[in-house]
Amino acid sequence: MSNYESVIGLEVHVQLNTQTKIFCGCRNRFGDAPNANTCPVCLGLPGSLPVLNKKVLENAIKVGLGLNCTIAERMKFDRKNYFYPDLPKAYQISQYDMPLSYGGFLDIMLKDGTHKRIGITRAHVEEDAGKLLHEGIKDGSNVDYNRTGTPLVEIVSEPDIRTPEEAYAYLTTLKAILRYLEVSDCNMEEGSLRCDANVSIRPAGEMKLGTKAEIKNLNSFKAVQRALQYEIERQIDCAEHGEKIVQETRLWDEAKGMTVSMRSKEEAHDYRYFPDPDLVPFVVSREQVGMLRAAMPELPQARAARLVNEYGNEGLTEYDADVIVQEKQLADFFEIIVKKGFVSPKLVVNWVTNELLAQMKSRKISIEKLTITITPEQMVSLLKLLENNTISGVTAKEVLSDLFDSDLLADRIVENKGLLQINDLSKIEALADEVLAANEKSVADYKSGKKNALGFFVGQVMKKTQGKANPQMVNSILTKKLGS
Repeated sequence: MSNYESVIGLEVHVQLNTQTKIFCGCRNRFGDAPNANTCPVCLGLPGSLPVLNKKVLENAIKVGLGLNCTIAERMKFDRKNYFYPDLPKAYQISQYDMPLSYGGFLDIMLKDGTHKRIGITRAHVEEDAGKLLHEGIKDGSNVDYNRTGTPLVEIVSEPDIRTPEEAYAYLTTLKAILRYLEVSDCNMEEGSLRCDANVSIRPAGEMKLGTKAEIKNLNSFKAVQRALQYEIERQIDCAEHGEKIVQETRLWDEAKGMTVSMRSKEEAHDYRYFPDPDLVPFVVSREQVGMLRAAMPELPQARAARLVNEYGNEGLTEYDADVIVQEKQLADFFEIIVKKGFVSPKLVVNWVTNELLAQMKSRKISIEKLTITITPEQMVSLLKLLENNTISGVTAKEVLSDLFDSDLLADRIVENKGLLQINDLSKIEALADEVLAANEKSVADYKSGKKNALGFFVGQVMKKTQGKANPQMVNSILTKKLGS
């Protein structure tokens, strides 16, 4: 057991999905031709003046409410000064000492079923920078300013996270809330959700914070988890060998599986924050906040609690509910099915979160296209056949695949393909006798104590029936015939 504990804080940047940018009327859209969505305001040309997008403010307030934050009565924008090619003004409009929302929290559930509360320091509004393009360019870089001025909310956690696993749970919980609020698509591949991680170590039981490193270039939640694990081990190794841990910014190298030093870490004073003279302080209307609060959707954790309350006596666990509510479309799909009352919620959650999602992943179908790919009625028709032992689990997987390519219900597909489950006791017994007679050595092995041979026999009977035999009956009959 290590004599050190890690202390982790996360900074998450969320691009808001408004139609236009934060301070101008340019389109806020990913994938357009480079520099197509720019104007004097987002390019920072002399004489241009920013005007706050009302929808950005509304969405940012929703984020604050979703994270249990206090919404400020007054907020202001500040200039964060630094020089970089993707920042045409040489400063970023952000918020420093008067953020829109602060003092919130996020409750996470870990794999062992325990819960933990992570504090939210602040969730402030700012503009995004442009994007430097390096790939395929010799002796230089190109700059795409389309992203300049894209509205962001930066969500800063308290240093309450102790392990990479907790960081992963925090990020997945946060992403679910943001998608339920419909303020962002949270697509990390397109940069609409980005995360920087601050991590330090300290002797176990110590209260004073250690020297932190900030890790950038994290393009997936798994990358965050891996980078944190590496960095924690690196810092512990430094401490145990008497080496000084320096405050710095490090990059995660996915290919090498390690963090590498990038530059010394900036402090707030390095950015020379000062109030933006082109944007006066804003009074955040209590009426507006109240209206947005009243219109808030049921968020994932509240929904999970409700589902356990409604279906817990039918086998739905807290873990099941937590998994199913991570994607709103999936939870909607689940509820439509179970409200029809034909199949057990436990069976629905198992098939929706495992087999259905696996099919969608293999076919590269996004969750947004779920209900136009397969209908709840089709899923009900499949699960009814499975629950009633009309088809086997193996057959159900085959039929599920067919449902993706058909408008038919499952019972019609089963009928057309002759996939009904074999529940005929005498027929299965005859097939079991054939298998045992043809595999005398394996029978002897089983009787000498090699009980895993039973799986081989079951597989042979299922093979003879092309997966149609009732697997429970096959197992039972073989066990009886083998004398155990």
